[in-house]
Amino acid sequence: MTITRVKGFNIFRDRHGHWRCYHRKTGIAIDLKKAPIGSAAFYAECAKIAAVAEQMTAAAEEKPGTLGLLICDYRKSPVFQDLAPRTRIDYEKVFDYLRPIADTPLKTFDRPLVVRIRDKAAASKGRRFANYVKAVLSIIFSWGRERGLIGDNPAAGIKDIRRQKGAPEANRPWTDQERHAVLDAAPDHVRPALALMMFTGLGPKDALTLPRNFAKGGEIATRRAKTGEPVFWPMPAPLADILANAPRHMATTLCANSSGRPWSLSGFSSAWGKLRQKLEQDGLIGPALTPYGLRHTLAVILRESGCDERTIADALGQRTIEMARHYAQGADLKGKMRAVVKNFDAELAKRREQK
Repeated sequence: MTITRVKGFNIFRDRHGHWRCYHRKTGIAIDLKKAPIGSAAFYAECAKIAAVAEQMTAAAEEKPGTLGLLICDYRKSPVFQDLAPRTRIDYEKVFDYLRPIADTPLKTFDRPLVVRIRDKAAASKGRRFANYVKAVLSIIFSWGRERGLIGDNPAAGIKDIRRQKGAPEANRPWTDQERHAVLDAAPDHVRPALALMMFTGLGPKDALTLPRNFAKGGEIATRRAKTGEPVFWPMPAPLADILANAPRHMATTLCANSSGRPWSLSGFSSAWGKLRQKLEQDGLIGPALTPYGLRHTLAVILRESGCDERTIADALGQRTIEMARHYAQGADLKGKMRAVVKNFDAELAKRREQK
């Protein structure tokens, strides 16, 4: 057996000749019957134990009554552990950003301080990240307040930084002309992934990792990686046609790259970047077109066709209608309102006749 070494772990044979493995710092042992040395399960267990040890070390180093200890306590709570993996990763980015002020006593936090933290984040990392920092602070302060760790939530009620007028909209909706131009020009192996995003509203990560057995009988049933919310979509005719004519492959995912293997996010981003650049140069699409903008596109089309916000939220796999309202911004409601006014006018006429 090849000797495997993992930093921080002691791997050895005991006096009976059986292999053993434990984490040196915590003494936590790995059950090698369930996770044999060198297997994927073994390395997953090593990573899990190392993460626990890191959190224990961080908690031991944090001072009582500080932001750092509050974050450590929140990390260990079921509230944080129950979040979707993608959401936990996003939170960790904020916690890493807040690391330099971890020793700040909780009693010194007030609204002006939170605003300064938000504004500083905006200056260095942009408006969207700054608003997310403020939101995460509000979440952990609220969690701490319920447990008597902090007297109040100083981040509550603080507004987000608004996008400047005239600034390009992030992930803007695509026009009908842009959708058609992209699908017409996309390489055969790129078109299925774009169509999946375009006609179901799945984000790039969810679309690219969608297992092929999640699409059966002309229907797609999955869950969003970020929220865990279910998404169910009978395939629109254009999507079904594109998938039926897609290059054959043996990948476990519905979509595959030119080698017939599952897409990586970076690989798809590179392929999309080349296609977008060419279409921009040819004047067939406008600037700032992103695959994630297709979620906005679907929401706008649904809104313009008369769908209510709860329906749009269900279509996008959103728990609340607030995000559906955000995605559907920019919908042209003229057609819908013409129908509304036509019905309203008919109702008025009907009532006049009844007088």
